[in-house]
Amino acid sequence: MSGAVLTGARQLARLVSIARTLARHDALFPLEDLGAPAMLIAAARLLSRRDPRMAALRPGLRLAAALQALGPSFIKLGQALSVRSDLLGAEIAADLSALQDRLPPFGAAEARATIEAELGKPVAELFKEFDDRPVAAASIAQVHYAITAEGEEAAVKILRPGIEAAFARDLALFDWLASLVERARPELRRLKPRQVVATFRETVRVEMDLRLEGAAASEFRVSLAEDSRVRIPKVDWSRTARRVLTLERIVGIPVDERAALVAAGHDPDALIAHAAESFFTQVFKNGFFHADMHPGNLFVDSEGRLVMVDFGIMGRIDRKTRIFLAEMLVGFLSGDYRAVAEVHFRAGYVKRGKSLEAFMLAARAIAEPIVNKPLHEISLARLLGQLFQVTETFEMETQPQLLLLQKSMLVAEGVGRMLNPEINMWQLARPLVEAWMIENRGPEAMIRDRLQGLADLATRLPDLARDAGDALEQLAQGGLRLDPETIAALAERRSGGKALLWPLWAAVALLFLILLVLL
Repeated sequence: MSGAVLTGARQLARLVSIARTLARHDALFPLEDLGAPAMLIAAARLLSRRDPRMAALRPGLRLAAALQALGPSFIKLGQALSVRSDLLGAEIAADLSALQDRLPPFGAAEARATIEAELGKPVAELFKEFDDRPVAAASIAQVHYAITAEGEEAAVKILRPGIEAAFARDLALFDWLASLVERARPELRRLKPRQVVATFRETVRVEMDLRLEGAAASEFRVSLAEDSRVRIPKVDWSRTARRVLTLERIVGIPVDERAALVAAGHDPDALIAHAAESFFTQVFKNGFFHADMHPGNLFVDSEGRLVMVDFGIMGRIDRKTRIFLAEMLVGFLSGDYRAVAEVHFRAGYVKRGKSLEAFMLAARAIAEPIVNKPLHEISLARLLGQLFQVTETFEMETQPQLLLLQKSMLVAEGVGRMLNPEINMWQLARPLVEAWMIENRGPEAMIRDRLQGLADLATRLPDLARDAGDALEQLAQGGLRLDPETIAALAERRSGGKALLWPLWAAVALLFLILLVLL
């Protein structure tokens, strides 16, 4: 049996197991949306006993429960899909955003063994005190408090045993499914399912190597060093390795505990202003932002500083995208829908040939029900989410970095409303965004960009000349070779990919029927 056939058989068997879990939670609708045969859906339901507790839940909450039951990889996948309202719809995406990344903790003996294996020293030599009870346990790692041998308070993050192998297996499945969808449903390629999986893989890769999270924390700390109202914990590199990360311990009040903040003498309105300015600095000035800033990762210390922890998921946005984003947000807030449409076309997010006026109308239809609300009720994150939902009509390609940003904006808005529901944090940040736009889109900035472009071109000329020479040489020797993926794509276009999905569903259905007979 060939390796490809064996891999396919293994993945089909895993799909059977996953489908049964979905059926138990009455959450088979993703398979139905992919066009799975009715017989397959019926067999899945027949093979599984539905949990009666699911009957009263919305579809998104049932799917969230199923993903929770499927384990760490699927919890992370659900969180990644929570920003894909263009794929799942706003209600289901919102329900997935509440998916809790919590699992039972692993044992203290395993935690200590990991520390000693990674750092090459006994725990007693590294730490004066080490609390065996974890303060947090998530899908990938858990955190213990400790006191270093030098007497410094620390938080020690330790990977779950065997988590790398579990994620590798599931990521292979996700990639296999994404490849099938791209081959079988060419019209869905604009959503970039394989790129979404690749982005997910990269995010998980960073989270699986705690040295990379430590590096992200260190870079983030440097990038915000000038802001005295923000505090980022320092990395203890002498006690950090691939599966262990040690940071200075942070003491503070969770940002969603408003009463406790007020009792401690903190001004919630000032905290919202600080959060808005910090978000502006992260996204527009630095292009490097905390992409998992939920209340469990955001605290206020005794000096009133915002303290951020957990740097496993960070986002990056290049300058060109930041300019696009600033122009789009200001356009929406000022009601200039032509500017909103023009920036989408100029950035190349909407394909040529589409109507600018039609896109203006769609932008207005999305924005006016939102921006005409009272100021404190305006949600730019939900506006962006609805904008992504119209992508199919205008064949807009998915922008993964903007999806991650939209999720972060949604969480930030939620935090702001917890502190004071009458204040809109984006209105506080608007003058900063407009000033940044003037600085980066004014005449001096345009001249600077042109000069930089010429300098970049000059440095690339030798490579361009060499590539042109290689191409001419290949032509002279009998022609150019197409990339294998290009050849495959052309073949699919000729044969039509949609039918490719049916052998998959037929094989899955056959496996279900065999199980039905055996059981």
